[in-house]
Amino acid sequence: MSLEIAPSILAADFANIQSAVEMLNDSEADYIHVDIMDGVFVPNISFGLPVTEAIHRHAKKPLDVHLMIVEPDRYLEAFRNAGAANISVHYEACDHLHRTLQAIHDLGAKAGVAINPHTSVELLTDTLDLIDLVCVMSVNPGFGGQKFIENTYSKVSKLKELIIQKGSNTQIEIDGGVSLNNAQKLKDAGADILVAGSFVFNSKSPKETIAMLKRA
Repeated sequence: MSLEIAPSILAADFANIQSAVEMLNDSEADYIHVDIMDGVFVPNISFGLPVTEAIHRHAKKPLDVHLMIVEPDRYLEAFRNAGAANISVHYEACDHLHRTLQAIHDLGAKAGVAINPHTSVELLTDTLDLIDLVCVMSVNPGFGGQKFIENTYSKVSKLKELIIQKGSNTQIEIDGGVSLNNAQKLKDAGADILVAGSFVFNSKSPKETIAMLKRA
């Protein structure tokens, strides 16, 4: 089974974001990954609801929205209305994760949980039946272009074992430092979806790069 690819629009040229979205529409990408950063939960600010809505207006691929923000519950409905098909919240930002996941499902979106490099996959055991995808951060969240953290492979393998034990259909998404150098190894470890930003948008042929990642 081939990997699903979710190019991160954060790495696109913001002055030409419509053309970037149209390029992704014409590519083999499965999702458009939208990183929302508030400068509080992570040391960076990206964009918010108006840009997400603008991306959605031009997108033919589902939006995979990653909320790297404090108090994500306040904005779930707004991002769903802005076009999010998947909404991922950070485990570290949710005091009541079970309730948050239920709220995302009640909005008709797929519910994702992102975990930082220091967060153990075992902490998701009691909520795995409500999680559609786990976004494993393979860099520290906040800035693109960071070096891939090698411990990610064993972390993905442990998470895959946990998913199988629980009999869950949860997908594993990898976010950060993804390239052709590690795509096959991540797939072998159990990854289903790869988020790639700089590697796609800084390449000579982004569409070809997406195709190659998909076939890793």
